[in-house]
Amino acid sequence: MGEGREDQQTPFLTHSSTASNGYDGHRKRTGTLWTAVAHIITAVIGSGVLSLAWSVAQLGWIAGPLAMVTFAGITLVSSHLLCDCYRSPDPETGHVRNYTYMNAVRFYVGERSVWVTGFFQHLGLYGTGIAYTFTSANSLRAIQKSNCYHKRGHQASCSYGDGFYMLLFGGVQIVFSQIPDFHNMEWLSIVAAIMSFSYSSIGFALGLAKVIGNGMIKGTIAGVPESTSTEKLWKVSQALGDIAFAYPYSIILIEIQNTLKSPPPENKTMKKASMIAIFITTFFYLCCGCFGYAAFGNNTPGNLLTGFGFYEPYWLIDFANACIVLHLVGGYQMFSQPVFAFVEKWLAQKYPNSGFVNDLYKVQIPYLQPYQTNLLRICFRTAYVVSTTSVAMLFPYFNQLLGFLGAFNFWPLAIYFPVKMYFVQRKIGPWTRKWVVLQTYSLVCLLVGAVALVGSLEGLISKKLS
Repeated sequence: MGEGREDQQTPFLTHSSTASNGYDGHRKRTGTLWTAVAHIITAVIGSGVLSLAWSVAQLGWIAGPLAMVTFAGITLVSSHLLCDCYRSPDPETGHVRNYTYMNAVRFYVGERSVWVTGFFQHLGLYGTGIAYTFTSANSLRAIQKSNCYHKRGHQASCSYGDGFYMLLFGGVQIVFSQIPDFHNMEWLSIVAAIMSFSYSSIGFALGLAKVIGNGMIKGTIAGVPESTSTEKLWKVSQALGDIAFAYPYSIILIEIQNTLKSPPPENKTMKKASMIAIFITTFFYLCCGCFGYAAFGNNTPGNLLTGFGFYEPYWLIDFANACIVLHLVGGYQMFSQPVFAFVEKWLAQKYPNSGFVNDLYKVQIPYLQPYQTNLLRICFRTAYVVSTTSVAMLFPYFNQLLGFLGAFNFWPLAIYFPVKMYFVQRKIGPWTRKWVVLQTYSLVCLLVGAVALVGSLEGLISKKLS
């Protein structure tokens, strides 16, 4: 393997040069409406759904559900704007494909904006990997605590660390990170989507059962009271950030759309997939958030399935948390693959003659199809997983980090650039009615995002110092 020459092959490892099998130099697209829905649900229903009951508790009975519906609407508008940016008009060929979010920004807005877009997008993708790492560790730890409480009683001191579980999740991700790209992830997204339905349904069912057992609906219109108005403002802004994090898939929408076959046109399939996925996820979000708050009121935990408002049936709690872990294995890959693709493509263009970067080796695994990889993929992706795991161990603060990540990327990636690209694509002039409406929409979202960002950052700093 070290020399990568044909005359040094082994039965398990052979060398070849990089190649693609698509008519445009890219991998052949085979995705359908339902694989796109699976990808979106895998991306959307992640660790964010577990914090929504806490978010509703901070906002109250009116503002909480209204905020979720509003963010769902914003995500739907943003996704429709982005879907049309996948193909761009070209005077010679008739169209060009924008394979990534950054490609679309480069075509419509210009090279200078690509650096800004890349910073926000890849930081958001990297941060999501961090969030998924400690969320999976929380769920693995919750399984142990659930069994402990069942055996020793609810007042027992069942305390466990989560460092080992983060390392375990990181080890699994090192293996799964060797999946070449999005086109090879359909099976993983389908499994992850099934898992997300499972634990969301369990969270909803447990909340409903507890409401029935309590014989009353807890909570108030104003939400959880705080000792000062400033503390209340911080908690409300964190809740908005958590809800923004629960709808994060705009930053990988074009990458998902690039897996779709045509005909029919990719934008039509993607718009339909977005509507289906957002409707389904918002339904589950409302059920989990509202019934969680109705069950616990002011004592609503930050994480519905690991905060131990629910103790029994312990086996169902264990199963739900196992589903979370399995889903986050796929979700981590959904948000990491665009980073892998970007870095590896950039290095391949920068070092076209490097064997370390470009030479492919075929690994023959018994009973499986031959697998192609290279040294760059192995080294870079392993280092990436190690880094997200390390940062997660330094900042294991669930609600605060989710709120910060959601607020940080919300306006630039989900609002500003989609609107700006739409203006260029449709040739919408300044001060026309559509221009004024969308600019107002962008400004309002900017203000909401700024409030959520400041509050979440304050919570993250306070948690770290406490």
